[in-house]
Amino acid sequence: MKLRDIANRLQCRLEGDGDVDIVRVAAIHAAQPGDLTFVANARYLPQLATTRASAVILGRTKGEAPHPPCAVLHTDDPYTVFARAVAMFARTTPPAKGVDAHSAVAADAVLGPDVSIGPFVTVGAGATIGARTIIHPNVVIGPGAVIGDDCVIHSQVSIREHVVLGDRVTLHNGVVAGSDGYGFARQKDGTHLKIPQHGDVVIEDDVEIGANSTIDRPAIGETRISAGTKIDNLVHIAHGVAVGRRVLLAAQVGIAGSTTIGDDVMMAGQSGVTGHITVGDRAIVGAKSAVLQSVAAGTFVTGHPAFPHADWRKAALAFRQLPQMKKRLEALAQRIVELEEKLAECQTPQKDR
Repeated sequence: MKLRDIANRLQCRLEGDGDVDIVRVAAIHAAQPGDLTFVANARYLPQLATTRASAVILGRTKGEAPHPPCAVLHTDDPYTVFARAVAMFARTTPPAKGVDAHSAVAADAVLGPDVSIGPFVTVGAGATIGARTIIHPNVVIGPGAVIGDDCVIHSQVSIREHVVLGDRVTLHNGVVAGSDGYGFARQKDGTHLKIPQHGDVVIEDDVEIGANSTIDRPAIGETRISAGTKIDNLVHIAHGVAVGRRVLLAAQVGIAGSTTIGDDVMMAGQSGVTGHITVGDRAIVGAKSAVLQSVAAGTFVTGHPAFPHADWRKAALAFRQLPQMKKRLEALAQRIVELEEKLAECQTPQKDR
């Protein structure tokens, strides 16, 4: 593809030879002639002078930056333009439209136009699948489930009964939407009575959920993942959780039941939130943190239990100094003992000596 055409499609200002042919997008350190690379982080600016790429996507730079020995696509948002460029060169083979002969689709299921359903898919009674949605092999869609338009459901996904998916939802391999919430009532004899989990699960438009993540249904009410949220692999959303819009949940995040996650929240890997609390809009939770109480909007928390990140950094620095502090404390304690002994000797009457 000619660089000039790429610049037009990406709405970038071209500096250099627009007739050069571009065959792929590559990282700046690995780029070769014919490649388009990008710089979105200032730490990579020094590599501009030596890149072998034929063109680079470059944002505004602060201070002096090496001028690359290649063409430049100027933009105010290089990372977004990079993402769009990757999509332009992505190698995709769309599946055939229609229902594969090896799938089982209930007679009363409703299929929108141009649906693609691969082999060994099961679609339950009364389910609805929207237009242009792609269902890959070995997917199970339960009775009464509703899947919107332009969704992509990858292999081994289980969409349980009456789960609702909006438009442009992507579920990666192994996702389970609508599994039973963890609800049991302890009996007088110590046994646990299962509480039936028959509430709703709603996943709104433009949500993407990573491989082997689980979204549980509650006994009553609903579990809801709001529009634009992106969930990584191995994430667990418990029963009755409300996840806001445009939330980012990294791998192995766990959110306990009946918790509310506000809009634009970011939770880093292996962090967790206890049940029945609220994480406010735009809050950030650091990696491996345990949120045990509600977090105010816009707060950055870290640690176990989680508290404001700035305070956590000070505490972490003090923690590293604990061995030296312990030695100094022991030395001071010994010194105090010695001083007290000397003071006692000084206060002893002369006749008692």
